[in-house]
Amino acid sequence: MKKKLLTLLMGTTLVMGLAACGGGSDTSKKSTDTGTKTTTNNTASAGDASKIFSQHCASCHGDNLQGQVGPNLQKVGSKYSKDQILGILKNGKQGGMPAGLISGSDADAIATWLAAKK
Repeated sequence: MKKKLLTLLMGTTLVMGLAACGGGSDTSKKSTDTGTKTTTNNTASAGDASKIFSQHCASCHGDNLQGQVGPNLQKVGSKYSKDQILGILKNGKQGGMPAGLISGSDADAIATWLAAKK
């Protein structure tokens, strides 16, 4: 009975944690004057990466990159290059990292920032 309850709680925690990782930053707008669609990408610098991380990643990886549901990222740059981190952000990683939570310049800023964590 205790094993079933523990398994249920762990599964619920994982699902809730993964759901909290999401969040879009689509800034597409339709122009009412010309009838054309204008898309504005979020431009992010490495300085913005900490804020982006807090909004989209900290619920799984911790406020200080210490890990929670997701792994510790404090020294992730010694394991992965910027391009490898971008690949993980784009494609996800088996074992829990969902694909596509962050894209575009936000993903580039996060990958640059994390790759420097050695």
